[in-house]
Amino acid sequence: MKIILIMGLPGAGKTTLADELAPMINAKRLNADEVRKKANDWDFSVEGRKKQAKRMAKFAYELKEEGNYVVADFICPTPEARRLFPSDYIIWVDTINEGRFDDTNKMFVKPDKFDFHVTSQDAKYWATKIFEDLKK
Repeated sequence: MKIILIMGLPGAGKTTLADELAPMINAKRLNADEVRKKANDWDFSVEGRKKQAKRMAKFAYELKEEGNYVVADFICPTPEARRLFPSDYIIWVDTINEGRFDDTNKMFVKPDKFDFHVTSQDAKYWATKIFEDLKK
């Protein structure tokens, strides 16, 4: 069982890709916006992002421990936030140069380590490629 992180700027196509990939591998889904909504936590500061990564990590660990694959999509903008999230496989959705939120654009650090690099917004195509890579 793996925890798969799909990360990238807002509007890059993370959620669409996650929605395509999760059923292919029979994974449980974690979407950052849904998790934030349930927690009623709309803090998007650097500290808020770290808190969100920890919250997402808690849920992902629990789902993995129950024997599930987990697909989590969230921005995860900084190396520190990424270290706080226990991903076994990282997908960087690198399809846009700027997201719709200026504060996130300024905060976002391109990852130097990832397992799969998505470069266009074609979720069906990329989900199939990622599925094939995960089977290796």
